[in-house]
Amino acid sequence: MIQVKNISKNFGTLRAVQQLSLEVPPGEIFAFLGPNGAGKTTTLKIMAGVLAPNSGDVEICGYSILRDPLKAKAVIGYIPDRPFLYEKLTGYEFLHFVGGLYNLGKEELKKEIAAKLTLFDLWDWRRELIEGYSHGMKQRLVICSALIHHPKVLIVDEPMVGLDPRGTRLVKRIFQKESAEGMSIFMSTHTLSTAQEIAHRIGIIHKGSLIALGTPESLARETDRHSPELEPIFLKLTGESEEYDL
Repeated sequence: MIQVKNISKNFGTLRAVQQLSLEVPPGEIFAFLGPNGAGKTTTLKIMAGVLAPNSGDVEICGYSILRDPLKAKAVIGYIPDRPFLYEKLTGYEFLHFVGGLYNLGKEELKKEIAAKLTLFDLWDWRRELIEGYSHGMKQRLVICSALIHHPKVLIVDEPMVGLDPRGTRLVKRIFQKESAEGMSIFMSTHTLSTAQEIAHRIGIIHKGSLIALGTPESLARETDRHSPELEPIFLKLTGESEEYDL
C-alpha cells in the first residue's frame, strides 16, 4: 500500500531525510517515531505530496506521488501536525466541502457526514462555526475529514494532540477498526504508549535516517531488552538514555 523508495530531502545545508526506504502492507498500523527534528514530519509531508523530495519517490497503492499525484492523493487521507480549518464554516459545511473535493455524490456525502459526525460525537455541533469548537473538537473534525472518502491509506502526524482520554480511546479504536478492514495507517507520534498499544510495527528515525524497524518484540531483542516496552528501547536506540541515568 505504501512504498517509500530511497527518498532524501534537504533544506539548504540541512539534510532532513536521508535515503529513507520502507514499505507498509495493507491493514498495518505503522508507528513512525523519532526525536524532535529527526525528519518525521518532513517524511509524512513527502508521502502526502505536500513536499517534493530532492531524490527518490513514494508510491501509494501503486501510484507515484510525483508522476501521478492526483490518483495517489485520491486514496490518501492526510492529517498534518498543524491542520488548517476554515473557521467561518460550520462543521457540516467543512465536511461537505472536503467531500466535494473527493467527488462524493450528494446522497453518499450526506450519509457519510452524518455517520462521521455521529461517530466522533460532533453531530450536535454540526451547525456551529468551527471557531467555536474546542481544540479537541477541531482535531476530531480533522480526522472526520480525512476519513470521509474511505481512503486506503491514512497518513497522520500526531493524531492524539489535544484529545481528552475519551477522544484518544475513540480514535485508537477507530484506527484499529479501519486497519482490520484493510486500511494502512502511517502514524507519527511522540506518544510511545499509543504506538505500543496499537502499532503492528515501529520505525525509528534519527537525524534523517531510519535506524530501527520492526515489532516492539524484535526491537527489544536487538537492544538486549527483556521487555518490549518502547520507552527504554527508543531512548537507547536514539542515544538519549544516558542523559537520564540519575
